[in-house]
Formats: sequence, structure tokens, C-alpha cells
Amino acid sequence: MPVAVLARRADRLDALCAQIESLGGRAVAVPGSVEVPADCERLIEQTVDSFGSIYGVFANAGYSLEEPCVDIDEESMRRMFEVNFWGSLHTVRPALSIMRQAGAGHVLFCSSCLSKITMPAYGCYSSTKACQDHFARSMRLELRGTGVHVSSVHPIGTRTELFENKVSANGEVTGVPNHAPDWLMQSPERVARAVVRCLRRPRGEVWTSAATRTATGLATVFPGLADRLLARAFRDNDRSAK
Repeated sequence: MPVAVLARRADRLDALCAQIESLGGRAVAVPGSVEVPADCERLIEQTVDSFGSIYGVFANAGYSLEEPCVDIDEESMRRMFEVNFWGSLHTVRPALSIMRQAGAGHVLFCSSCLSKITMPAYGCYSSTKACQDHFARSMRLELRGTGVHVSSVHPIGTRTELFENKVSANGEVTGVPNHAPDWLMQSPERVARAVVRCLRRPRGEVWTSAATRTATGLATVFPGLADRLLARAFRDNDRSAK
């Protein structure tokens, strides 16, 4: 597939497009922010102008704050929802009318394993991912039979910038690393391969860890046990980090 990419850092986009083209692909860069609906509309318009149509949209922008629910301020919470949840809808909605008219398309929300269960200090982030998950499922049912597929992707922690730095409410990197247990981390290539497989053979939910999928299901059935195990795991993780 030819690819159109949107993000705030134009230099990163240009480098990515150059890499895609060096491998024989086609790509176009559209600098912008998912917080700005007009930027997302421009992404879809430029995709159609450049390539003649649009088939897949992957809503992947997002960040996390590692902050206890009792301490996180309202501004920080609102901005995370603006980027992680509303940014997804801004990205997806402009393409849906084109896809529905064509009778073909595929929308993917990059949710998280934490859409099903949360952890200490991740309540706000998990809530944004749960919103994505529920919207994806509802849209999947609403668009059933139209030729437009809707999928939610549920990675465990992925070794990208999201986990390398904590981000402040205004989007500035503070330099304080986020930390997560090693058993909740994986490579970005693993997630990318799962996304491509889903584009080739659509499915409703995409999980990159069968063990985590099973564990979150059991945690829903046995919430008290899950609370005890999570509390113990993060207590031990905090001790080892000191």
C-alpha cells in the first residue's frame, strides 16, 4: 500500500517517507496534529489526491502519563483524552464517508491491553484506551455488512518514545522515564507485523500477547485476585527500581 503519514515533527515524517521510498514504496508526509480536526481532514484529502483513494486508517497517536489518579490534575487528564481519544476520532471520521461510499475500507484504533484492565498510576491512560476500544467495537457492529472493517489493536508496552519519557500536560518531554514491568514490554516491530496481518485478513481485536489477553480476561472474572497480584507486582517493581 502507498502510505500517508501525519505527525507534528516534519523532519521525522520526511525521513520516514524517504525510508519507505528507498524500499520501493510510495509515501506522502502531512505535518499536523491529531488535536486539530482540520489537520486530520487535510490528511485524508491529501491521501486521496495523491493516491486516488483510501482504504486503511490507523489511529495510532497517543501518549501516557504515569501519575496516580488521586494526584493528576484536570488539565493533564483533559489533554490526554484530547490526543488519545478525540485524536483517534478526528483521524478516523473524515475517511469513513469515503469508505462507506466505496463499500470497502478498514479502520484500526491503536488501543492497549490496558483498555481491559488498568494498573497503578495508569488510570487516565487506561480510560482513554478503553474509550477507543468501546468505540471500535460499536463501530464494528454498526458497519457490519458495509464492507468497512473496524479493528482495535491491543499491544502490551512497546519500546518507543511513549515509554522513554514522561510527557507534561502541554506536551513537553520532562525527561523522567516511564517505567513498566519487563513482562509488559515488546518491540514496535511486533506490533507493526500484527497490524499488517490484520489489514490483510481483518479481525475485530488484535492482540500482540496471547498471555496478556488471557490474563486480562481472567482479571475481569476474578477482580479481587487481580488487584492483589497487580499490587504485589508493582510493589516488587518499585523496590527493584530503587
